[in-house]
Amino acid sequence: MQLPEKFVARMERELGESEAKALCAALGEEPSTAIRLNPRKMSAPRWEAKRVEWSAEGYLLEERPSFTLDSDFHAGAYYVQEASSQFAGYILSEVMGGIEQCRGLRVLDMCAAPGGKSTHYAMLVGEEGLVVANEINRSRAAVLADNARKWGLGNMVVTCNDSARLAEFEGLFDVVAVDAPCSGEGMFRKSEDACEQWSEGNVAMCAERQWEILQNAYKALRAGGVLLYSTCTFNRSEDEDIVHRACEEYGEELEQAEDVVVNAGWGVVTGREGVFQTFRFFPHKITGEGMFMAVARKSADAVAGGRLPNARRKVINIVDKRSAEELKRWVVDADEMSFFEAGDTLYGCRKTHYDEIEALSGRLAVIYSGVAMGQIFKGKLKPDAALALSVQLRRDAVACSEVEEDAALQFLRKQDLSAGLFVEGMNLVVCRGQALGFVKRIGNRVNNLYPNSLRILK
Repeated sequence: MQLPEKFVARMERELGESEAKALCAALGEEPSTAIRLNPRKMSAPRWEAKRVEWSAEGYLLEERPSFTLDSDFHAGAYYVQEASSQFAGYILSEVMGGIEQCRGLRVLDMCAAPGGKSTHYAMLVGEEGLVVANEINRSRAAVLADNARKWGLGNMVVTCNDSARLAEFEGLFDVVAVDAPCSGEGMFRKSEDACEQWSEGNVAMCAERQWEILQNAYKALRAGGVLLYSTCTFNRSEDEDIVHRACEEYGEELEQAEDVVVNAGWGVVTGREGVFQTFRFFPHKITGEGMFMAVARKSADAVAGGRLPNARRKVINIVDKRSAEELKRWVVDADEMSFFEAGDTLYGCRKTHYDEIEALSGRLAVIYSGVAMGQIFKGKLKPDAALALSVQLRRDAVACSEVEEDAALQFLRKQDLSAGLFVEGMNLVVCRGQALGFVKRIGNRVNNLYPNSLRILK
């Protein structure tokens, strides 16, 4: 791979000749592969792996398997997430004083697709917490929604809006994370397109867009809340210069967050830019890709905000009692759930999240929230595929049919399946204990209910 000459020259200016040379050499090597387990679904990886030192559920794999042909991947048992990216969750838990102190937080992820950091935040805040994951690009937002369904915690709201629309929820969020769109220098060895499309003009354009997003993020952050900024690029224009600009703009309204302890043996380069603690990830120093992160707090004396804005339109409605009783039959902790209708689909969420989902839906383009339950016909639920992946599913509500990996892949390809694998009626397809979706057996015919949009084409 031929790196852009102007990129190399910039790195030599910013890092020094020897560091730049080591970095550029590392960008010519093979990238590493890491996963992060979903602890509600999987307790240990099935492959040879070593721990990601800063991530309790993170693992570096010795070789990259075919994730597409692994049913556990489609079950949401793990997320393929780069090791450096997993450090965002470590920052949050450190700043909050431990994972237990993250429970119940309200997090806004401003630039969330495809969902690695969002699902990590969702795990940290627990089912009582709420993650609003926004992505402006519609197709990328659809991928984000698919990953929220797979993760299955039911504590995510996926929105597709310009960042300015999120600023209308002034002072509402305990944590606002901006994983800003950038020039992608840290992804050069994983993406030839990122390398080919790099230019100094694009760096400048990205920096201006990042600043706009960061300003809107600041408005949505409550007084005393945590601001987390990150990019997957190396240059100062998109990294330190952006958080320095925030320090100048907001002055005493920004303050240092609690110190994030970093083991010297990890290879993470730490620093300070004003009140922000900064973290740099260089592939010649760590096993992972290039990234920059920075964290600070909004002062408790800043303008408070924090009220849910009034909805502009009515988008969701609580279901009737009879429908609610049928839906309760399918979930654990049913008394903690609210059930609502959006379009032609019924959804479930924690009661404590309903008002927020209603307010968000009434002002933003919400494309997924809670857990999609399905549709009711003649008093009985036809379950949505997302319900199979939810940790809230009661498995005694439906027949569970354990199948081998070959049959699981047939199901995931939406191919014909043998009727002998299933009982009459609705069945939950399970492989190695992981739920994948539903089929309905009618005599000798099996209706494969896996979504066309998700089927394996390989």
